[in-house]
Parts: sequence; C-alpha cells; structure tokens
Amino acid sequence: MITFKRFWRLLKGNRLFYLGAILMAGLATLSAMLPPLVIKITVDSALQGLPLDAPAFVIRLIRRAGGVSVLARNLWICALAIAAFTLLSGVFSYFRGRWTAMAAENIAQRLKDTLYDHLQRLPYDYHVKAQTGDLIQRCTSDVETIRRFLANQMVEMARTIFILLFSVSIMAGMNGTLTLVSLIVIPILFIFSAIFYKQITASFLRLDEKEGELQTVLQENLSGVRVVRAFGRPKYEVDKFEEKNAAFCSLGILVTKLLAYFWAFSELLCFTQIGVTLFLGVTLTIQGRLSLGALLVFNTYVGMLVFPMRQLGRILSEMGKMGVSLGRVYEIINTPAETDTGAARPSLREDIVFDHVSFAYENKNPVLNDLSFTIRAGETIAILGAAGSGKSTMMHLLLRLYDYQGSIKIGGTELRGIAKDWLRGKIGMVLQEPFLYSKTILNNIRMARFGALDEEIYEAARTAAVHDVIEGFEHGYDTLVGERGVTLSGGQKQRVAITRTLIKNSDILIFDDSLSAVDTETDARIRAALRKSAANVTTFIISQRITTLMEADRIFVLENGRLSSAGTHQELIGRDGLYARIWNIQNTLEEEFEAEGL
Repeated sequence: MITFKRFWRLLKGNRLFYLGAILMAGLATLSAMLPPLVIKITVDSALQGLPLDAPAFVIRLIRRAGGVSVLARNLWICALAIAAFTLLSGVFSYFRGRWTAMAAENIAQRLKDTLYDHLQRLPYDYHVKAQTGDLIQRCTSDVETIRRFLANQMVEMARTIFILLFSVSIMAGMNGTLTLVSLIVIPILFIFSAIFYKQITASFLRLDEKEGELQTVLQENLSGVRVVRAFGRPKYEVDKFEEKNAAFCSLGILVTKLLAYFWAFSELLCFTQIGVTLFLGVTLTIQGRLSLGALLVFNTYVGMLVFPMRQLGRILSEMGKMGVSLGRVYEIINTPAETDTGAARPSLREDIVFDHVSFAYENKNPVLNDLSFTIRAGETIAILGAAGSGKSTMMHLLLRLYDYQGSIKIGGTELRGIAKDWLRGKIGMVLQEPFLYSKTILNNIRMARFGALDEEIYEAARTAAVHDVIEGFEHGYDTLVGERGVTLSGGQKQRVAITRTLIKNSDILIFDDSLSAVDTETDARIRAALRKSAANVTTFIISQRITTLMEADRIFVLENGRLSSAGTHQELIGRDGLYARIWNIQNTLEEEFEAEGL
C-alpha cells in the first residue's frame, strides 16, 4: 500500500526535478489549449465580425496589435500564433519528459543500490529462508515497475488536473450549460476508475507473487541443471515449471480482462460524452446561442479532457502496480539489518572456550545442548557426528551467524563483544559445496585478498594440492570458471576454495567436510601441507572420513547436540562409542576393497 510518507521518501534528492516537470506540464498544457482559442477568434471575429470573446489579456494584446481588422487582413498571424503555441507546448513537454526521466532513473539506481547493499547486511538466517528467484524479481522487475510509473504516469496525473482546470475555466466563460453537460462523464469515470483501481491492485499483487515463484523455479533449475540431468528429471522439472507458468498465465489473463473491461467501458463513456456535447453544441449554434468558433473550442476541449480522464484508469492501475512493487521492495529494505554490538578486535590466535553453550533454530528442539570445552590456540580439532548432530551449527556460532545461549570466549573476550566483520575476516571457512564465481581461477582465489601476490597464490595452491592441476589447464590460472564452478570437478572446486581460504592468512581455519570430494591420497597430502603451513593456526576439520580425522590433536564426537566423547584417535578407538564403531566399519571396508584389488 502506498503511503504519502513512503512515497515522499522515495522522491528524496529528485523532488526539484518533479516540481520542475509539473511546472513544465502546466505550461505545456496551457500552450496546447491556446490554439483552439486562436481558431475561435479567427472564425468568430476575424471572419464573421463578431465581438471579441476571449480572456482579457488576449483582447488587450489584439487591440495593441491593431485590432481584429488587422487579423482579418493578415490571417497568417493567426497561423503563426498557432504554430508558436504548438512549438512552445513541444518545448515544455520536452523538459517535462527530460526531467521526469532523469528523476526516475536516479531513483531506480538508488533503489537498486540500496537493495543490493541492504541484502549484504541482512542476517544469515534471512537468506537461508528467502527464495533467490523472488529476491531477484524484487530487485529487477519490481524496481522497473516503479521506474516506469515515476517516468510516465506520475507527472501525467498533474497534466490531467491541469487540463481539467484550464478547460473548465475557459469553457465556463463561454457557456455554462454546455460546460456542465460536457463534464457529466467525469465523476462517472472517476468512480469507475476508483473501483477498478481497488480490484486491479489485488490482482497485481497475486501476479507479482506468482512471477516471483516462477523466477525461483527457473533460477533453481538452471543452477542445478547437472543434478536434473544426472537423475533424468527434465520431464519432472518441465511439468513443475509449466504448473507455475500456468498459474502465472491465468492471473495474467485475469488482469488483461480487467483492463479490457475498463478500456471498453471508458471508451464508450468518452465517445458518448463527445457525441452528446457535439449534439447539444450544434443545437445551441443553430439557435444562435453559441458561436461556431465556441463550438469548435468546446469540441476540441472535450476531446482533450475526456481521454486524459480515461487515462486516469491506466494511471491508477499503474499506481496499483507501483504500490505493490514498492511494498515488496520496502519489505526488504525495512527488514532489520544484522546488528553488531561487538567492538573488540582482539587476536584470535588464543584459546577458545565454550561454556554451557546451547542453541535451537526458532525455538525448536535444541541443536546444541550444553556444550563445554576448551580449545588451545593452534590446536587442530576434528569433529565427527551424524547428520543433524550440530557440527556445522557449532561453526556457525563461532562465526556469529547466529546468537547462542551460554558463553563462547576467545582469549578471554566474549564472542558477542567482538566485531563481526573483524571476527569473520580472521576466520577462514571452506564448505563442502564451495561457491565459485564466473571468473578466472586466479580472480576467484584473489577475492579473499585482492593484494595477494601471484607467488603467494601459487604456494597456497600447492598446499591445497591443486597447483599442478591448474597448471595443466590450457590457460592455467586464467582458465574461466563456469557459473558456480560448473566446469571444474567437485574435488577441484573444493581445492580451489581451500586455496582461496588459505591466502586470507586466517587465525582460525574451518574445513566443513570440504575434503569429501578428494581421494584419500590427495586428502593426506593436503593435511600434511596444512600441518606445515598452518602450524600455529587453530583448525577445525569436520568429516565423516576417519582417515581425515585421525591425525588431529583431539577429536570431538557429537551426538544429538551433545559432546559424547573427546580424545585422540588412539584413545577413542579404545573406547566403546560412535567413533570406534565408525572406525571399525570403515577399516573393515577398506580391507575388503584392498583384498578385492579395488
């Protein structure tokens, strides 16, 4: 819903442009209404010799020029006046269009910048729940709807008002009765437009929502096209898209029908009004109660008046669309950004202490329950647990992506008291499904530290056991990576992501199952290189592969959000528990594979 306060805030920085455009619209309208008056004077006074019947300033101007007799002998003056007024109207219309276009483009640019900036600062949980296609639709299609209204319809409303005021004031001075008859359709059009506006606004809201759903299906399908092909699901995806598209199409047809009803009925009203005015005007002219020139003016002004009033329906429908789009845009902007109460910027190469830490998503069952442990600076901690046991969530808390109950301290400083940007800048995290941009491998890696030298990148790539692989590509580090890294294998993507994280020179490293796509030999090489290059860095390794975890300083086993056991590899395989069971299963499978030569 549009509110004046919201709309006024939207125009910030461009209000003078719109004030100037409205002034130009008034001058253009006035200039466009003068030629019919010139024709009236020419027909009635210059050709028929009737007394001058025009605004006072026009009469004074004609008398100073020598009177009506001069116009009768020099009709070219009337033609020149018509051309001059038409030219003036065109000049004023040019500035009106120029200034509204500039203002609309400025506002659209600011909205897009504001949306993009605000999306970067929204909480992590917001993006987890939001649909990417819907967000894209709001930042593009909805902003474009707002821009079109501001560029075309907003000042058109002012122009319609000017036409109504100028035409009524001039016509009323010629014949009050005919003026009233000429305005009969105006309140009917206005009421009809208001009803239409209410209905079309609700329909546009549903249409916008369906378009967002359609965008989401399209975006997800294109991003996951390899999965779709791998599972032979193109038919299912096509059916899903067709279902959403059919719903969108049905709403689009409904909106089109509403528009068609409005245009048909309003056009009938407009032409009826012109016909009635013309009939009554001709009757009055025959009776001698209205001059021929005045009849021409009335006929022209009614045409100029009713069709802009008919456009009022379109303006209101566009206003309805704009209101819906503006509401959807401000729904994002008004979502509170992530707050940061921390200001401390301590060194993170200190002990990390979890003290009775608990966490639950949206007041559901706890994901983490009363965790308490201490991690010494520079220690490598491996974490094992079933899906949903809270492994990744624990790392999310360390990054302050979510708030928590209890206490987490680094070097004695409470995590809530540390600035989030500082904390996240000092922690490097590699996910199981890393995200790579459609850039070269070198640019993808350098995103973590733009000032990184090529040799530093090569060294980090050697640590991640991917340097030789990259060098083997035709274009080496200048190889262009497809969207989301689609041109690289899963293991290659993970190792490029590890390289990107390593050049940050982080105080804390987190590998969230990020070695799952590489073979055990490469896994061992990477871990050996990490022990050498990141010896003093606190490192967390999450994995289900025991061979990846076994060389850690300590291994934490999480079960149902609780720390069920902790210790070294040798200690844990000697105890009865989850770790020992998984070790026995994986060790047995490995022996069987070796026996079968696999």
